[in-house]
Amino acid sequence: MTRLLIVLAIFIALEIYAFQLIRTLSVGHWWKWIYLTVSIGVILNVILQFLWHPDRAQVSDSRDIAITLALAFFVLKLVFFMFMCSEDIYRSIEGLISSFREKKDQEASFLPSRRAFIAKVGLAVAALPFGAILYGAWRGKYDYQVREYELSFDDLPEAFDGYKITQLSDIHVGSFDDREEVEYAVDLANQQQGDVILFTGDLVNNEAREMEGWEDLFGSLTAKDGVYSILGNHDYGDYVQWESEEAKEENMQQLYRVQKDMGWRLLLDENEKITRGSDSIQIVGVQNWGGGRFPKYGDLQKAATGLTNEEFKILLSHDPTHWDLQVKGDAKKYQLTLSGHTHGMQFGIEIPGVIKLSPAWFVYKKWAGIYKEAGQFLNVNRGFGFLGYSGRAGIWPEITVITLKKRAK
Repeated sequence: MTRLLIVLAIFIALEIYAFQLIRTLSVGHWWKWIYLTVSIGVILNVILQFLWHPDRAQVSDSRDIAITLALAFFVLKLVFFMFMCSEDIYRSIEGLISSFREKKDQEASFLPSRRAFIAKVGLAVAALPFGAILYGAWRGKYDYQVREYELSFDDLPEAFDGYKITQLSDIHVGSFDDREEVEYAVDLANQQQGDVILFTGDLVNNEAREMEGWEDLFGSLTAKDGVYSILGNHDYGDYVQWESEEAKEENMQQLYRVQKDMGWRLLLDENEKITRGSDSIQIVGVQNWGGGRFPKYGDLQKAATGLTNEEFKILLSHDPTHWDLQVKGDAKKYQLTLSGHTHGMQFGIEIPGVIKLSPAWFVYKKWAGIYKEAGQFLNVNRGFGFLGYSGRAGIWPEITVITLKKRAK
């Protein structure tokens, strides 16, 4: 209840300031009422869409459009709030100073009037993320990017110098609405000719049945050493109201069967060896484990059963918070950990070598790209699919290619 009241208070504050900006700009009184009507209509539409389409496992174009518009208007209001609130602080300070200069008997307004110039600047700035969100829903969600990294290790076995990994994460198949675009992306992943394909969880949004009709496409992912996968927090069916525990378990078994039928090797707190002659590396897959409210199914010690501290290990762990909380300090030493989960919030600004900014930064210390600490690497994949907001703006869907190199002595 407290959380709901906080959300409601934030919504009201944003709406008030957004209304003030529109009112400041309005030549006639009717513009502000048109804005208010549209704004309330957008919110009501979202509520109605979830009442009409309660099944979250099914794609609904009308629901996706409603969420996209609501998000675009939210960001619009947030920018309005920042500009108008900042001006109110300035007006308050200016009014306070003026009140000391004026005589007490002089009638004067404490606050100077709002400036239309500030409102115009706020509107112009807000138009950028507003347009970006709409573009992201139209084109950005299928604007697949191949990100390539070369990582060097002292202890990489000689035979694996140049070994190429293709990482995919967060497919969220239940969100797709354009098979042709997804076919292009799967083909793009195969074109990278990775020695192995590693998938780091969240194949579905909520239920295994979302995979119906997609098995052949994702089963066509091929690599010399196969496709290895793990589960993400959405794969367990925890966000669905099941009729019984048996129904939930059957859903889980169906997801296992789907991955097996596609030729994927699902690692459930397990490890497997890949060999090249007398050399080998270990692929370790742990079930979902992360900080905060997300479920903790994984057992890192169980996943590493039979492994020594000296072996070269690649760990698949869906949630990147696992790396800081358990992996990085583990005596087994995981030279490379691959994660996903964050999606980079599907919204932000990235200019290589210049800026990397997203709301994900407020939630996750490590939310996209390569990180290195204590001689170990973590890669957080930005995700293949999308969820919630049916789009991507600035944080594009990703296929990661990592080449392992033996560091010269």
